[in-house]
Amino acid sequence: MELYYFETMNPRKVCVTAKYLNTRLDYHHIDAAQGELTSPAHLERNPNAKVPVLVDGDLKLWESVAIMVHLATKAKSPLWPADDPAAQVEQLRWISWDLCHWAAHTGEFYFEYFVKPQLLGQAPDPTATERAAPRLHESAKILDAHLAGRTFVTGDTLSIADFCLGILLPYSEEIHLPLADYANIQRWHDGLMKLEAWRNPWPS
Repeated sequence: MELYYFETMNPRKVCVTAKYLNTRLDYHHIDAAQGELTSPAHLERNPNAKVPVLVDGDLKLWESVAIMVHLATKAKSPLWPADDPAAQVEQLRWISWDLCHWAAHTGEFYFEYFVKPQLLGQAPDPTATERAAPRLHESAKILDAHLAGRTFVTGDTLSIADFCLGILLPYSEEIHLPLADYANIQRWHDGLMKLEAWRNPWPS
């Protein structure tokens, strides 16, 4: 299998999953600054001109969560419980909530303090994150309350949902995420930080 990636949040989800599963991949680093995302070869892999993309034989799979599920299913890993539809539904609930709420709000901070300065060569706009902060806190309260008494998002077992919801927390200080007052979120992420794949997801 081949993975096309660069060092941003959605490829990080897939790289964490692959490293945690000890999946053997050929990694191909895409240089967006050199126009590789819009090259004919990459557009044939992903017409959205984005990464990550997984190539597994004739399968060209894009969208990070789909790739994560594919890798976990092939590995027969409980990260994605293929034989437990109820557990899958619970994961999908939190993955969907992440995409529609949590990532939407934390992503404002990521865009301003990571994407703009590091990838676009632009200064961050603090007023944008000030506007996003109230919505972020609304979501943080929901997640923090849910994590009370839980080791992981869906209970006692690590899952793809944890990797999705937590993916920006390693950048918390760099992107100024205001999460210091949410003890359960901090405790949960401290647990993820014990995983080598979480701390160092990128291929060497």
